[in-house]
Amino acid sequence: MNDAPAPVRYDFAAAEPRWQAAWNEGGCFAVPDVPPPGALKYYVLEMFPYPSGKIHMGHVRNYTLGDVVARYKRARGHLVLHPMGWDAFGLPAENAARERGTHPAAWTYANIAAMRAELKRMGLSLDWSREFATCDPEYYGQQQALFLDFLKAGLVGRRESWVNWDPVDNTVLANEQVIDGRGWRSGAPVEKKKLSQWFFAITKFAPDLLAALDDLPRWPDRVKTMQANWIGRSEGARVRFPMAEPMEGIAEVEVFTTRPDTLFGMSFMAVAAEHPLATAAAARDPAAATFIAECRAMGTSEVAIEQAEKRGFDTGFRVAHPFIPGATYPVWIANFVLMEYGTGAIFGCPAHDQRDLEFARKYKLSVTPVVVPASDADMTVGDTAFTDDGVLANSGFLDGLDVPAAKRAAIEALEAQGIGQGVVNWRLRDWGVSRQRYWGCPIPIVHCEACGVVPVPASDLPVRLPEDVDFSRPGNPLDHHPTWKHIACPSCGKPARRETDTFDTFVDSSWYFARFCSPHAETPVTRAAVDAWLPVDQYIGGIEHAILHLLYSRFFTRAMRETGHVSVTEPFAGLFTQGMVTHASFKGADGRWLYPTEVEQVGQGTTIHRETGEAVTVGRVEAMSKSRRNTVDPGAIIDRYGADTARWFILSDNPPERDMEWTEGGVAGAFRFTQRIFRLVVAASETAANDLPDRSLRQMTHRTIAAVTEALDSFAFNVAVARIHELANAIGESPVFGPARQEALEMLAQLSAPMMPHLAEECWALLHPGETGLVANRTWPEADPALLAVDTVTMAIQVMGKLRSTIEIPIGLAEAEIFALAEAEENVQRALGGKPIRKRIHVPGRIVNFVA
Repeated sequence: MNDAPAPVRYDFAAAEPRWQAAWNEGGCFAVPDVPPPGALKYYVLEMFPYPSGKIHMGHVRNYTLGDVVARYKRARGHLVLHPMGWDAFGLPAENAARERGTHPAAWTYANIAAMRAELKRMGLSLDWSREFATCDPEYYGQQQALFLDFLKAGLVGRRESWVNWDPVDNTVLANEQVIDGRGWRSGAPVEKKKLSQWFFAITKFAPDLLAALDDLPRWPDRVKTMQANWIGRSEGARVRFPMAEPMEGIAEVEVFTTRPDTLFGMSFMAVAAEHPLATAAAARDPAAATFIAECRAMGTSEVAIEQAEKRGFDTGFRVAHPFIPGATYPVWIANFVLMEYGTGAIFGCPAHDQRDLEFARKYKLSVTPVVVPASDADMTVGDTAFTDDGVLANSGFLDGLDVPAAKRAAIEALEAQGIGQGVVNWRLRDWGVSRQRYWGCPIPIVHCEACGVVPVPASDLPVRLPEDVDFSRPGNPLDHHPTWKHIACPSCGKPARRETDTFDTFVDSSWYFARFCSPHAETPVTRAAVDAWLPVDQYIGGIEHAILHLLYSRFFTRAMRETGHVSVTEPFAGLFTQGMVTHASFKGADGRWLYPTEVEQVGQGTTIHRETGEAVTVGRVEAMSKSRRNTVDPGAIIDRYGADTARWFILSDNPPERDMEWTEGGVAGAFRFTQRIFRLVVAASETAANDLPDRSLRQMTHRTIAAVTEALDSFAFNVAVARIHELANAIGESPVFGPARQEALEMLAQLSAPMMPHLAEECWALLHPGETGLVANRTWPEADPALLAVDTVTMAIQVMGKLRSTIEIPIGLAEAEIFALAEAEENVQRALGGKPIRKRIHVPGRIVNFVA
């Protein structure tokens, strides 16, 4: 019979809820809307989640990273604002309403409740009193007020524009929602349709949005480059090409080009399917109309256009060259030219643009090199366009000039002839925010036949969504609601109708960070609160939001400044983009993807289905996704191992900006470490103190304080984890039981508290029985400089050039004493074998070598 005592175990299931309750009761993480005078503020924010119903490992990583920052900054003396809310509007809720016969609000708020409970289990240091959802009327009503202020300031406009239209769902689709020419949800062929849309005038701020990227040193260079490319400043010329034969309503075609130096290499003109010339061609040729319809069924994202076969249709129209008398060129409709970029028309110079070259070769159009290497004036172009610098050739008055000089000369000639001018062009377009959906923020506008477009009076906000909506019919339920859209005009009192479009959900997430500063205010923001808290000191989220969300938030902050709501220009002083959480994928014998919980590894490299025993194919490690079922349920992990284990493993594997692989072995190892720390603390309380020397352990403790502090300051969380492991090892190996061990264990608890807050509290309580203070409220420890100094050095001891031992010696020890200590080593004596030492070699601080 085995009477050995059961091993001591940390009961995380009991401890974690207990410490969460203690933090809540103590109001540890609540902060005032306006910090008190002299407070050192710090605003930490993770990109808020869409309430899909369950958190995933991406959420665990994102919010763990933010929580480490928040807890660490709080311990360093900052008043930390760390809020949470929900990006709650959007099409998934509307789709759920159609498919499940529920209301979007019921589906959304039920999901919020489920996810809130899961997030609270993680022990995040959040001020939950600031929580809101963007579908709360109290939030979106203030968003409507901002819209009206932007409208007064000239930052909002309404005009017709071409959109992707899903004829089944009866809604506008973003470019990214058009897949192979079909709606991502309905699968119906998408149409290009002209609709009246509301726009935010983001282009007004284009120069500033670009220039200000240089003033964001704590943003990743990759993100700033992506934004700069999206904004897309380019210098060039607008050139007007006269029609070769006059036609009614169209005398010339205007083109923007960044390469006016290559005008003499023109081979064709290409226009978008929505261009007036294309419309004119369709009116007289059914084949042109058919081609235009095919273009409109194509995806309009840059990726779709880049991947699609380049196709064109010769309209039969021709334009005259601006510099070559009598020369005319064909006008083609091309599927790679978009109306919303530039002027919807380009001139093709195949010799110096790869896309133009492929098009010209396909349709047997001329290819004339006009920029050639200085050493090869007779260069010809094969299958690859020449895009390097060179000198102009075959270009009349530009011949012999380098490219920059030729650009200037071409622009001067265009301006002199009155047929063009040099301009700066921007790739960025105004932000179309109209969506034909129910579950979104209503646009606070009334349409009156007598008065036109009339803003809803501020006193009538919020314009609430009706609750009694019918999803049995396709399209936007607001359009066919029997009463909601019918209203008396606020201006003249005559019958009018509400705007039935709702805002793009990117609008909801473009100012929520400001609302968190005073979430219960009866205005969009309280000026004193936003002036105190903004900008966000550390924003954390995925690289997938590098362009649109971040760019729109930067626009919104500028618009709010222009309308007097905030004083800052940039919303986020620091930005960190974390990597993905990855996992191996598994496929069963039937070709079906399997969840990790459905498989197990048996033997070396063999994986089987848990139920059937059949062999499973192990795929590559990739980002967790529902489609491949390579996901892990955070709730199940917390049930089995505790929240601190999940947090610790998330932080330990890789630098946080890189992808990390979730493995069962890794999380089990993290769990073992939490148990080991707990056992070290329990052992210290049960072991009598001794009087052994303690300087080495104290040095290790204070060096760990310094190293972990430096790592947390630089987002090197995995390095902090490694240093804490080393301290735990040193404690476990040390024979010291006394003040030095107590200090080491206290520091082990405090240093791990940002990462494993529940375990830290449990250990501190064991180390300080009877005390009621919380680690969450303690000041971050400071390393003693006297204990950081290196006072010993490890030296290698060699015999005849071969390593036989190592020794620790005090720095500054005399050479004779070093030789004596080295010679006394047992392995050195064994290697010498009694032979006399003929020569002693000493490389200070590194090596002693004995030659026998």
